[in-house]
Amino acid sequence: MAEQKRDYYEVLGVPRDASADDIKKAYRKLAMKYHPDRNQGDKDAAEKFKEASEAYEVLSNAEKRQRYDQFGHAGTNFGPGGFDFGRDFTGGAEFADILGSLFSGGFGDLFGRSRQRQNPNAPQRGGDLRFDMEIDLEEAMFGASRDVELPIGEDCEECGGTGAAKGTKRETCRQCGGRGVVTTSNGFFQLQQTCPVCHGEGTMITNPCHACGGTGRTRKRRKITLTIPKGVDTGSRLRLSGKGEKGQRGGEPGDLYVVVHVRDHNVFERNDSDLVCQVAVPPHIAALGGLVQVPTPDGEASLKIQPGTQGGKVYRLRGKGIPNLRGDVGDLLVRIEIEVPQDLSSSQRKALEHFGKSCSESNFPIGKRMKKDVADFMERRKALLEAQKK
Repeated sequence: MAEQKRDYYEVLGVPRDASADDIKKAYRKLAMKYHPDRNQGDKDAAEKFKEASEAYEVLSNAEKRQRYDQFGHAGTNFGPGGFDFGRDFTGGAEFADILGSLFSGGFGDLFGRSRQRQNPNAPQRGGDLRFDMEIDLEEAMFGASRDVELPIGEDCEECGGTGAAKGTKRETCRQCGGRGVVTTSNGFFQLQQTCPVCHGEGTMITNPCHACGGTGRTRKRRKITLTIPKGVDTGSRLRLSGKGEKGQRGGEPGDLYVVVHVRDHNVFERNDSDLVCQVAVPPHIAALGGLVQVPTPDGEASLKIQPGTQGGKVYRLRGKGIPNLRGDVGDLLVRIEIEVPQDLSSSQRKALEHFGKSCSESNFPIGKRMKKDVADFMERRKALLEAQKK
């Protein structure tokens, strides 16, 4: 069995709502650590570098990331022009670009690039949210809608999202002069790092808002109507654009990802787009044949049982399964279970006794075959034990 790929967010060590800048920083750190030029002959480091580069290739592209968030690894089969999993990540412009962002006047100039730091006070996109939702199999079969209430982060009404108390404002950081970064020299290179005082914001709050504690954010419960498409399965992820956390400083809101979990069902067992159910059949119908009623997503259907049907036999009803998200409909597999009658009356017991006496070994071919196999085993057992005594 092929080895299962790790989650791309887990590979880079970032949360699912990580910003593009956070994803780039995480990849940059891994690229510096595992690049083959720094790990000559280390196959493990080379594999980790390729794994990180593959994750970055997808998550750094807005369209590819959206498909991955919605469909997982199944959504990364981008076809022509998409991600090349056989690609060599050990060098080239991408790695140079990542390294270049670490230095000012060093690697950036060597590779012919200059990187400008983003404005720390620019509009910031809101974080994505995840909501795990349990649904019944019927809802997965036919689709449904749900009203849920979720705590959503929004700008604090008291301070307008600034984090500063009324009548005050954020002040320019004295450590970095409002740039959000500090630069240190190390020989030929200049290393640019996030300001340790303002943490890259460029400004600081000296008098925080009492309502939000200086975060500029509060949580409010918001009612959201979720549409469940038919065909969803456990692990399906539904993306609701713009229903996540509100953006900061006028930024766009994040997205809401609903992860579906389908409960076990008392009648049906699901296997992708196929359904499996057990149907109890009385002994006389199993022996003589006849019609039994079986449940299907379209209602009850009549199934013709062949004479001499044994317990465990499976009948396939094509097109009577459950649709998947691609629109394909599977089959219904009906497993026969022969039910032994209980609480027999005196007349029923006598009828069964009479029936049993009227049967011969030929009426039970499975038992006859098993009896022969057991006899052969006993003969071989006896011969081996006698040989050991000699």
